[in-house]
Amino acid sequence: MRVAFIGGGNMGEAIIRAVVEAGVARPGDIAVSDIMEKRRSYLAERDGVLAATDNKQATWEAEVVVLAVKPDSLAEVMQGLNGCLEAGQLVLSIVAGVPIERICSGLGHKAVVRAMPNMPAQVGEGVAVWTASEQVNDEQRQRAQSILSAMGKEMFVSDERYIDMATAVSGSGPAYVFLVIESLIDGAVHIGLPRDLARDAVLQTVIGSARMVERTAKHPAELRNLVTSPGGTTAEGLLQLEEGGLRALLTEAIIAAYEKARMLQQ
Repeated sequence: MRVAFIGGGNMGEAIIRAVVEAGVARPGDIAVSDIMEKRRSYLAERDGVLAATDNKQATWEAEVVVLAVKPDSLAEVMQGLNGCLEAGQLVLSIVAGVPIERICSGLGHKAVVRAMPNMPAQVGEGVAVWTASEQVNDEQRQRAQSILSAMGKEMFVSDERYIDMATAVSGSGPAYVFLVIESLIDGAVHIGLPRDLARDAVLQTVIGSARMVERTAKHPAELRNLVTSPGGTTAEGLLQLEEGGLRALLTEAIIAAYEKARMLQQ
């Protein structure tokens, strides 16, 4: 598959690495255009991809054009590419907060996929929620699916409004999980565990707990009850979390992130 990347950044680099490692695209079939010459050279040297001198050159003969620029740079990029894309080319946008309609209008192009990948994609454990315009055909959907699944798990949604919801949950969610992990490690250190031991214990606890939910298909509340003995240590700890409003705060964080995602579209 021939893929063009407009812009880079951490997520763009993650996608390049993922599609190469998964065999979705060969390095020689990937072209990268970035405003920073140093980044283009870095990616060409590190991954063996082609460094394009401008956005138009990058899109030549590409089957998929990935928009991986920052939202404040998108208007200029679309203006430069408007009318330059062929009908058979697919545009895959990972630009946060920008709806498909705006991308189609800005590019003068109808075949557009909008995706929301998340940070763990950088280690092959991400999740990407995506949707497509009506003009995206089955073959183009398969191309988008193969690129997104190379980073972890992909989830197609028919309603674009779910993308903003995914932004608040899977997009922002890693930051919430990192904060919980950080707090658990700090708490373990506070009671006397060496930091390296605390880190390893907390990480495996979080990974194992997530796997339990995934593999048993049980509701998290059911699994939580299995861990919680009446009058025991876990019950005491959960009481503190409930009194501190952890459950409500996480819900409020997701709602706030969702509202912010909606505001970015205005």
